[in-house]
Amino acid sequence: MSEMSFEQLLEEQGLKTIRNGEIVEGTIIDVKKDEIILNIGYKSDGIITRNEYTNDPSVNDLTQVVNVGDTMDAKVVKVNDGEGQVILSYKRLAQERNSQLLEEAFEKQEVLTAKVTKVLDGGLSVTVDETRVFIPASLVSDTFVKDLHEYDGKEISFIITEFNPRRRRIIGDRRALIVKEKEEKLKELLESLNIGDVIEGKVKNVTTFGAFVDLGGADGLLHISEMSWGRVDSPKKLFKTGDEVRVFVKDIKENKIALSMKFPDENPWNDAAEKFAPGTIVTGKVARMTDFGAFIALAPGVDALLHVSQISRDHVDKPSDVLSVGQEVTAKIVDFNEENHKISLSMKALQNSAPKKPVEDAAEADSAAEEASEESVPSEDEA
Repeated sequence: MSEMSFEQLLEEQGLKTIRNGEIVEGTIIDVKKDEIILNIGYKSDGIITRNEYTNDPSVNDLTQVVNVGDTMDAKVVKVNDGEGQVILSYKRLAQERNSQLLEEAFEKQEVLTAKVTKVLDGGLSVTVDETRVFIPASLVSDTFVKDLHEYDGKEISFIITEFNPRRRRIIGDRRALIVKEKEEKLKELLESLNIGDVIEGKVKNVTTFGAFVDLGGADGLLHISEMSWGRVDSPKKLFKTGDEVRVFVKDIKENKIALSMKFPDENPWNDAAEKFAPGTIVTGKVARMTDFGAFIALAPGVDALLHVSQISRDHVDKPSDVLSVGQEVTAKIVDFNEENHKISLSMKALQNSAPKKPVEDAAEADSAAEEASEESVPSEDEA
C-alpha cells in the first residue's frame, strides 16, 4: 500500500486542510473579551483576536458583538502560530469583499454612510465594513470646523472622491453633499419666496457687517443697516448664534436673499411729525458728537441735531466741552424736516438770559435755525 500524504490522512479522518490566505467558515464555540474561537473543521481551532475582528476602537468586548453558535467566514492568516492554533482574520476578509463595493461606489458617486471611528489631526477616519476611509478636514463641512471631535462616534454621509486600495488611500468628501443639499433647498426656497414675505429663521453666524439667518436650509443676510430702526454699532451685541428672529424678505437677487427687521409699520418716523413738531419740548440722550454739534437720540431710529450754537447762550467752542455721550438733555425743537428725516434742537431757547433787543433776538434765532437745518444730518440708515 502506497504511503498517504498528510493531507490525505486528514481527509480520511474527516478533517480538511487549509492554507494561508484561504477563506474558511466556522462555528463559534467560545467567545472571550479579546478573542473568538471557531471550529473550522480542522485539527486545530481557529482564533480571531479583537484586532483582527474590527478596526472600530469602540468595540472593546467581543462578547457583546458575537455569540456562541454563530457561524462566520474568516481569512487564514497563519496555519500554525507555534502553539498549534490557526490565526484567522475577519476584518481582512471584510476589507477584501468591501473593496469592490467601494470601487463601484466611487465610480457611481454613490452616497455612503458610516461611523466616525477616529478623529485625526487632519480629518476624520470612518470605517465602511472594516475598510478605512479618510475625510480631510477641508471636506468635512462647507464651513470651517474648529473642533472635529464633535463628529467622533457619529454616523456621517459622504461620497468617495479618490480610490486607491493598493496605496491604502481612499478619500471621502462630506462637503460636496452639504453644498448640493443647500443648493437644492435654496432653489426650493427661492421658488416659494416673494419680496415682502415675513419669515422666521435662526441666526447661523454673526459677523461685523451682519448676520446670516437659516431660513430652513438656505441662508439669508440680515445686514447691520437692516437690524433696527435705531443705530446698531455691532451685530454681536444684538444677536448670537442660535437666536430665533422674525424678518422679512427685502430683496432677492439671483441666489442671494436680503433680509430686514425694519418693518414699515414700526418705522419711528411714521408719527414723527406729530410727536416732534416745531416748538415741542423733548428729552433725549447724547448719542454722539462732532465738532459742529451733538446728535440727540429722541427715540430708537430718531436722532436730532443740537448745533453747537444752540447748546448755550454762552459761547461753546465744541460740544464735548459741556456735553458727554449718554448725558440726558432737554431741548426745544426748532425745525422739523420730514422728507429728509432731519430735526434741529435748541437748548439755548429754554435758557433764561438778560433781554436783548427784539430785532437782535429774532435775527439770531432765524440764523441758528437756518444753520442747523443745513448741517448734514444722517438719515436713520446712516445714523
